[in-house]
Amino acid sequence: MAEAEPTTLEPGGTNAVGRMLGLLGDEWTLLIVQQALQGVSRYGQFKAALPISNSVLTARLSMLEREGLLERHVYQSNPLRAEYLTTARSRSLWPVMLAIWDWERHWVAEHVDVLPTMHHVTCEHAFSPILSCGSCGKPVAAKEISATWGPSGTWERSVPESVTRRRSEADPTHGGAGLFPETMTIFGNRWASALMGAAFRGVTRFTDFETSLKAPPTLVADRLRAFCAIGVLVATQNEKRPDWAEYRLTEKGRAFFPVVAATLQWAEFWFHAPEGPSLVQTHRTCGGEFVATFSCDQCGEALAGHDITIVPALVGAAPRGEP
Repeated sequence: MAEAEPTTLEPGGTNAVGRMLGLLGDEWTLLIVQQALQGVSRYGQFKAALPISNSVLTARLSMLEREGLLERHVYQSNPLRAEYLTTARSRSLWPVMLAIWDWERHWVAEHVDVLPTMHHVTCEHAFSPILSCGSCGKPVAAKEISATWGPSGTWERSVPESVTRRRSEADPTHGGAGLFPETMTIFGNRWASALMGAAFRGVTRFTDFETSLKAPPTLVADRLRAFCAIGVLVATQNEKRPDWAEYRLTEKGRAFFPVVAATLQWAEFWFHAPEGPSLVQTHRTCGGEFVATFSCDQCGEALAGHDITIVPALVGAAPRGEP
């Protein structure tokens, strides 16, 4: 597969949303990509950076190579040694990782001190990314975006396609890498990320989450409890039916929208369904197609991966963009 070529999906099969959720909705995948975008490339370096077992790391690196996010390059034949280099597909994830970094530092108080500072080379200032509309250039919030199913968009086709084996909660390799703790609660599991997407589409009731996503009820209940525990959803009573609990996004939950917007855009770019896109998004303010872009809050200029540098904090670091 050529590095810059999108994947053409099977007609009538899993769409771009489901394909993306199955691929990125895995905590080890996200963390390995996060490390690779910082320049980590060798097996031992990944092992040193992450609390991950050999078997899981080997499986994830093989999957990322197969999916075109990493390229295996043999640099020594005797003994055999290889490194895993980023590709256009993985480097284009920099807006996703940037949005995750910004959300964590604003909404996870105990994590602020360990996150790095981002500097915008163009204006030479530390900055925060502002989600903007590519059609009009104005900042946007989740409530200003109208989303409807596209030609390949249905709940059934958006169900996460499992690319990796789901980690058992008892897996001892999950020692809490601590790089993006609450993001991993939301996005580090393919069903959790699907449920969050459904919440942004207006789903509020337990049975609607269950039937829309066709997810096991115990799994839905577990994710809803976890989301309420970290404050991205809140359980409320329905005014007309007090026996019905509704789960609504909080301010913290709505602030996660830039991560959702960036991942959806990445998905539609790299996974093409023959029928057309899975989602059609419109910016209500300008009436144009919503194309997620990020701008610098200091100078207002559009951000690019190669214009961002990192000043590391005590531990961990957020990813940098394209070199």
